Amino acid sequence: MASWRCQYAGVVPDPVLGELSSPEAVGRWEERWRESISSPPTSRHRVLVAVSGGAGPASPRVVVGFASAGPATDTDRWPGTDAELYELRVQPSLTRQGHGGRLLHAAADTLAEDGFHTACTWTLEADLVMRVFLEASGWALDGARADLDVGINVPAVRLHTTIREEPVRIGEEPVQLVP
Repeated sequence: MASWRCQYAGVVPDPVLGELSSPEAVGRWEERWRESISSPPTSRHRVLVAVSGGAGPASPRVVVGFASAGPATDTDRWPGTDAELYELRVQPSLTRQGHGGRLLHAAADTLAEDGFHTACTWTLEADLVMRVFLEASGWALDGARADLDVGINVPAVRLHTTIREEPVRIGEEPVQLVP
């Protein structure tokens, strides 16, 4: 919720943001996350967690971020080979320490191991920090746009990347395109 309050501040009206991060909403989100982790829809739905600490009793392990990913949900994507990064969040006070990059790479590696070739993700159009982060990691805008409905419509853009090259089929001739 802290990540949402930070990311959506100035983009989503304060009353809507307050409702999304209210104690009641937090309880509903916790239940949804518990369900998605304990009973994922498929074996290709993943939740990865970044932790910090754990060097002993004086430094317990603390969750600092997470990524969730799985088959693509957009109708113009094929969930057999196209994956989607549903969420990538790091505690706002712990950004710029490498947690987001490690989560992004771990998600890409896991998705590639699950047989996906490409991945896409949606981000708020106004979230330039996330867009710059993703673009620096090899993601690019693909032209798709949508509105996130959070009581008001907030413009979002989709980015994509290749996470695993298509396998080369032995015995097939390369296709040549003639203009």
